[in-house]
Amino acid sequence: MKKKIFEISKKMSELGYRDVLFLEPKDAAKVMTPKRLEIIEAVKKGEIKSIRDLSRKLGRKENVVHQDLMILAEEGVINFRESGNAKIPMLRHQVVWSLPICIEEEVATTA
Repeated sequence: MKKKIFEISKKMSELGYRDVLFLEPKDAAKVMTPKRLEIIEAVKKGEIKSIRDLSRKLGRKENVVHQDLMILAEEGVINFRESGNAKIPMLRHQVVWSLPICIEEEVATTA
């Protein structure tokens, strides 16, 4: 799998993507829930002043959004910039790539 990640990473670099986070399928399933994807989209758009501001824009409870942000931060998707007392969530990478599930089997060749 690591060889495949390296190959994909190299190709993406050739295409101009320099800052890519690769998530294994099991990690992507944990991290990329519909609500967390909603958070990522809101953060991507910008203009978020704090976790409280993000919660209001999403119409969700602040503590739940905070928990989701902590999971996203643990997996390297989000980081925070401090501004006074506020923590401003920001995307940590240019691209987040969820690796596909790939099952390979050696194919025997006959000569």
